[in-house]
Amino acid sequence: MQKAEKRKGKTEMHPKGEAPEEVDIGQRLRGVKHKLVVMSGKGGVGKSTVAANLAMALVMHGKSVGIVDCDIHGPTIPKMLGIEDRIPTMSEKGLEPIMVPPRLKVMSMGFLISNRDSPVIWRGPLKMAAIKQFLGEVNWGELDYLIIDLPPGTGDEPLSVAQLLPAPDGAIIVTTPQDVALLSVRKSINFARALKMPVLGLIENMSGFTCPHCGKTMNVFGSGGGQKACVELMVPFLGCIPLDQMITETGDAGKPFVLESSNTPSVKAFDEIARKLEEMVEEGGNNEAK
Repeated sequence: MQKAEKRKGKTEMHPKGEAPEEVDIGQRLRGVKHKLVVMSGKGGVGKSTVAANLAMALVMHGKSVGIVDCDIHGPTIPKMLGIEDRIPTMSEKGLEPIMVPPRLKVMSMGFLISNRDSPVIWRGPLKMAAIKQFLGEVNWGELDYLIIDLPPGTGDEPLSVAQLLPAPDGAIIVTTPQDVALLSVRKSINFARALKMPVLGLIENMSGFTCPHCGKTMNVFGSGGGQKACVELMVPFLGCIPLDQMITETGDAGKPFVLESSNTPSVKAFDEIARKLEEMVEEGGNNEAK
């Protein structure tokens, strides 16, 4: 990494250091079978929560999985997985990702800043260089899936990943049911298509809330918007994830929701979405990806 040094228990990246040597990302990722990009058109839709729990759902299916947290300015994956105080180490094979048992590897800017309250004030070229290093200098080894968690929107980071990532299987778009979120979904889908990245489908997060006392379901953010958008834009609908207080509580506690809960509608939703994605990418079930 760029002049990485330990300071106050962290490894810090210095953007003013010497330019890193060119890396062959395709060669580095040769052991990765499938590469999935998780996007959202706007913030606040729970995209990183979906990415983290989807990764763990795949792990529970026996897959080896990696997560690249490409949100340079607001990395949250380490917090959600309870590994924010871990420090990556260097080996002969490159920068070693942080391991989350039993088969999840993680790399994030959150591991590399000296103070978690310090902002990363970088322009586009520096962010692209960091993402290039996350993909090309980290020892990902053999993986069934590598999940790239992008910040919201269609700015520098999504563009960098689209340009750098060799042969992605496709993009997963996360949204909530209300119209204002769905306006941004269209932009994300058109962004992926403009860059020749297949769209695997859309996940509608925060989709309804079932009262634990009376059993009545309330559509806090509306309903059906994601499915309607999929019909209009001709992309697969991967599923709905209901609101669940435990998702927030486990994320704040650094414990993946799908491991801490069982037999709830939200856990079942993550499991079903993971199985759909496995079928799509492993058996070629997505027409857009062909």
